[in-house]
Amino acid sequence: MQRPEVYGWDIGGAHVKACRLQGGVVVDAVEWACPLWQGEAHLARVLEAARNRWPGWREARHAVTMTGEMVDLFEHREAGVQRIAELLDQGLDAAAPLQLYAAEAGWCAPEQVAPHWEAIASANWLATAHHAAAALAPAAGVLVDIGSTTTDLIAFGDGRVLNTGRSDAERLASGELAYQGVVRTPLCALGPRIAWRGRLLNVMNEFFATTADVYRLSGELDPAHDLHPAADNGTKDAAGSRRRLARMIGLDAREATADEWQLFARAWRVRQTEELRGQFERVVTERGLGAGATVVAAGCGDFLVPELLAPTALTRCVGYASAVARLAPDGGALARWTQVCAPAVAVASLLDSEQA
Repeated sequence: MQRPEVYGWDIGGAHVKACRLQGGVVVDAVEWACPLWQGEAHLARVLEAARNRWPGWREARHAVTMTGEMVDLFEHREAGVQRIAELLDQGLDAAAPLQLYAAEAGWCAPEQVAPHWEAIASANWLATAHHAAAALAPAAGVLVDIGSTTTDLIAFGDGRVLNTGRSDAERLASGELAYQGVVRTPLCALGPRIAWRGRLLNVMNEFFATTADVYRLSGELDPAHDLHPAADNGTKDAAGSRRRLARMIGLDAREATADEWQLFARAWRVRQTEELRGQFERVVTERGLGAGATVVAAGCGDFLVPELLAPTALTRCVGYASAVARLAPDGGALARWTQVCAPAVAVASLLDSEQA
């Protein structure tokens, strides 16, 4: 008897990532913008879009992970976990109970969330690392998932996740969580000063521009992953990005050439890469990972991962979609979405492997 389809859900504060598995194989993956801090209606809208995309999901099983409990819509994280579980339970209306990923506590149905909320909260990184560790066992390595907002750097080996911290606060202390991404990070968060025409200028600490402006100008940010409005709600093209970058140092775009703004974007790119490289080196060093370790790249910012390896002896870098996930033979564009939606694919794959 064929096992049921499994849908994976990663409910974030800014995006919802989801995937569909048939027989353990990823056949679809998608990401929707979902500014949850602005209200529950955004999650309802996403679920309606998902229902239209996958009308047969009611008879499937659903695996859920989340980070959306962090948004300031909720009084505290416990309330956020419980409310998101309730909204999904109601919105998916699945025949089988939802299964919320609680890591070491196993899987929880919605009515079991209360005593396990801390294990469920912000565990999407752990699901991805768990999946990578199991798929590549007994190899040692480190997962580097660079998303729109954050970067996870998680060591693994012998089929186990070797993380130092479990909560976001602990991972911020250990360097396993860097609150930087390639879309939503305000540029003023990358440093107090930036080079311009041979001088270091103080940066304006205003929400004038984001990292999306940098990677639009570098040509590395896929427009399909650029889902949120620009800082000024303006155009998301080269001219708009130059205008926003200029404001970071009190200028207008017309006061320099397009080539100069391109170099300026490059300076911000170098600043972010240096910061992430330092965090990566810290995790690799503390875990004693040698030259034979594997780096697993994931996220919409995975194009930066190879540049993080320079200070270390690590040279082998593979993609989550190609080395960890199982894709339909005609994967094509699906591989790219699997990279971006890695936590959703991971929870679906982990649940599917158990039911298999």
